[in-house]
Amino acid sequence: MSAIVTDIEGTTSSISFVADVLFPYARARLGSYCAAHPEQVASILAEVEAIEPGDPIETMTRWIDEDRKITPLKTLQGMIWDAGFKGGAFKGHVYPDAVAALQRWHAAGLKLYVFSSGSVAAQKLIFGFSEAGDLMPLFSGYFDTTTGPKREAVAYTRIADAIGLLAGEILFLSDVSAETDAAKAAGMQALLIDRGGGPADIASFDEINL
Repeated sequence: MSAIVTDIEGTTSSISFVADVLFPYARARLGSYCAAHPEQVASILAEVEAIEPGDPIETMTRWIDEDRKITPLKTLQGMIWDAGFKGGAFKGHVYPDAVAALQRWHAAGLKLYVFSSGSVAAQKLIFGFSEAGDLMPLFSGYFDTTTGPKREAVAYTRIADAIGLLAGEILFLSDVSAETDAAKAAGMQALLIDRGGGPADIASFDEINL
């Protein structure tokens, strides 16, 4: 084992933090943020309209309600969350067992990476402004949906190539079985986590024995 790639929502961090704090914060500010930053969001709005013609703000609002994993939406959410994190509106939730394990693995020389449907910018905010402090120095890189769909093996093959390791040298952690299955199909090792204690390989990072 030379590297570990981890998901965020439901894995290192609570689903409720993302669903009940981050999503509503961005949803309420989509229109006002775009109106205040027209040049920064122009290409994002154009991409949304190319995917689905119509009012891009209404489209993205519906995408949030439907929990759609669409790259331009994730990019804009990250931009809105940036202001919230840096303004102290909230701090990123990371489970204490995840913090301890990540610190332990980093100290042991393992390379740590993130693969989440949230944008790379959003990932860095959650770990950079976490309740446990700045955790960004623990990570060697970040991957989002621009790498590929999380439920398709090709994304994990691309991650292995980007990291420069054989897929079998990488462990992937997620709370979604379709994602761990895709990682395994690419040749990675993978563990399914269910923090509610349901059927899974582990219920917390404390159970991972490398």
